Amino acid sequence: MPNANSAKSKVLDPIGGANQSRLRAYNERLVLSIIRRQGGIAKSELARRTRLTAQSMSVIIRSLEKDGLLLRGEPQRGKVGQPSIPMLLNPDGVFTIGLEVERRRVDLVLMDFQGEIRQSLHETYTHPRPSDILAFVRSGLKELIGILPLSKRTRIAGIGVAMPFELWSWLEKVGAPHGEMEEWRNFDMKSELGELCVFPVFIQNDATAACGAELVFGRGSEFDDFVYFFIGSFIGGGVVLNHNVFPGRSGNAGALGSMPVIGADGKPAQLIEQASIYVLENMLREKGIDPSPLWLRPDEWDDFGDCLEVWITGISKHLAMAIVASCSVIDFRAAIIDGAFPVDVRKRIVDATVAALAELDLQGVNTPMILPGEVGNGARVIGGASLPLFVHYLLDQNILFKEAL
Repeated sequence: MPNANSAKSKVLDPIGGANQSRLRAYNERLVLSIIRRQGGIAKSELARRTRLTAQSMSVIIRSLEKDGLLLRGEPQRGKVGQPSIPMLLNPDGVFTIGLEVERRRVDLVLMDFQGEIRQSLHETYTHPRPSDILAFVRSGLKELIGILPLSKRTRIAGIGVAMPFELWSWLEKVGAPHGEMEEWRNFDMKSELGELCVFPVFIQNDATAACGAELVFGRGSEFDDFVYFFIGSFIGGGVVLNHNVFPGRSGNAGALGSMPVIGADGKPAQLIEQASIYVLENMLREKGIDPSPLWLRPDEWDDFGDCLEVWITGISKHLAMAIVASCSVIDFRAAIIDGAFPVDVRKRIVDATVAALAELDLQGVNTPMILPGEVGNGARVIGGASLPLFVHYLLDQNILFKEAL
């Protein structure tokens, strides 16, 4: 497929992101990672946690301040001695672009160094085509970057893309015309975006990227390990071990949608066929109910009545089985459930899954905590936007994962 735009017309070609291109040293990454996880923290405490000398820590802090990555907070006065000054991430120190490509919609965001979304754009499609996505990204990048002063545009560290590795798969489940979605099979997103803009481009599976977002911006600091389920048009997930997303041999670890379960007919099926939003979509269509609010308003669904209740009851039983299967292999402390739906729906799914788990034979399995995710519908695009941060600034390199082979 020919490039939609030539290299000569790259977005922001004159200024690029050169100031943020150098990789930080290990100790600098360590300090930035601790501050991100703990919030404001004094130099003395940073030295204690890293086992670095006070002098070494002062050198690191000065370097990070000089590069605009850290700010000094308000002095905290204790009972004895000099007040401590907490070091904070400078929200304007780094910016990243996040792109999420889903089977019904596409989202583009500008995120700052603290993980706050400064601006977001989205489009919905019956079935997105590569040309649609490139046109959206080209216009969207200009709009998002345009809100930054020229002096801060050099601080854009890259664009991270969260999308299914096989966007063309399971076509019949959503009624997509075979010819349209088949275009994705030979479409090289990384190369095409590289022709479109000057920023480094990183690609990751959407559900695994969502798991990374939960690890960094959600409940990740609470647990050394957890299994993560993200329910979108198609369910997927991720595995966290020792505070890192575990990629597996080919980057496909946590492909929970492919986990075998028992279908409604008593025959083997995949979790993706039983616990995805497209199942609810088909149920609504059969009842003559418009399903478009499922993807047009993922944070505020309509009252779908009995269909929603039946769907929640059904997927909770399959989620419970998948959680037990996961914990039979790795003794996870927690199973976290999130998805592209409103907060109240997430709570109902978690509660129903807890009840369904109690009905299973758990002999020999330590029952994990089943918890709602904290990032929500935006987890996939936030996870994508986080990828450049981990390349350049943070310590947990496993969150980069491995791209599809």
